[in-house]
Amino acid sequence: MGRLVVSGVDATAAPALRSATPGRLRTREQFQALLAQRPVARTAHFALHRLAGPQGLPDAVAPGLFCPAGVAWLGAMAPKRWARRAVTRNLIRRQIYAVGERLQPPLAAGAHLVRLRAAFAPAQYPSAASVALQRAVRAELCQLFAQGRSAS
Repeated sequence: MGRLVVSGVDATAAPALRSATPGRLRTREQFQALLAQRPVARTAHFALHRLAGPQGLPDAVAPGLFCPAGVAWLGAMAPKRWARRAVTRNLIRRQIYAVGERLQPPLAAGAHLVRLRAAFAPAQYPSAASVALQRAVRAELCQLFAQGRSAS
């Protein structure tokens, strides 16, 4: 019999990997459930929405919407209104997921959504995917997650 491999990792290491890596929001219903919540943290360009209770997700959420319920879920939202170029939207989404996966301590159980709420100044970042823009996004996301932790 062959061994089960998850993302290039042996199945014996998969449970540890799953607990450290947040699941990603995929469906419209998941995003709508989070957008119905008020932001728990804001920075100049981002807002963090959270849906979590003491043991994870509250019972008010439709059953099976966030399954399994005991893990962290992370979503990224970068609307065209605030990032006109696809290159910039993709850079922002990649940074959100990268920062979310590398947080120490990791995200708490529940669902988290990072939403871009203002445009980065094109005059300051003329390139759609510059290293300067990448660093600015990453720094602001670290600040956002730190504010979100203190708001818990």
